Amino acid sequence: MLRPWAAGDEPSLVRHANNYKVWQNLRDGFPHPYTLADAEQWISFTQQQSTQTLFAVEVEGEAVGSVGLFPKSDIERLLAEIGYWLGEAVWGKGIATAAVRALSTYGFKELGLTRIFAVPLISSTASMRVLENAGYIREGVLRRSAVKEGIVIDQVLYALTDMDVLP
Repeated sequence: MLRPWAAGDEPSLVRHANNYKVWQNLRDGFPHPYTLADAEQWISFTQQQSTQTLFAVEVEGEAVGSVGLFPKSDIERLLAEIGYWLGEAVWGKGIATAAVRALSTYGFKELGLTRIFAVPLISSTASMRVLENAGYIREGVLRRSAVKEGIVIDQVLYALTDMDVLP
């Protein structure tokens, strides 16, 4: 289930986010180690949105990850980048794919987006599988486009448009 982040989610957020295996596939703006102060700051930030685009992924009453749309501006104002992560305890259960599908549908139907894209690190094969299972199309490789842990690596561009059919 996707829902807004709420006060009280901090302990589960820290428990699932404070994991090197989670962090190594995300942008460096995602803190590591992930502290209670980071969780408090994130939840406060999400509660200030004028349009809801950042959601907790809830499983059995606990926030186990996050999925969000990051809208663009100017001539790209109908586009958004999608980002997501799940705690290791719930990997491999189809939860990320379901969350990406649900948020993509929301983005097209409720926000009027025409294109949603993601750029996972080339080493994040699980993330690429999530996108492919959610119907995203691999459009190309952004060569030498990211630096993670001091290593220059590629990213892979995936996208879904409002004209594509979600599986």
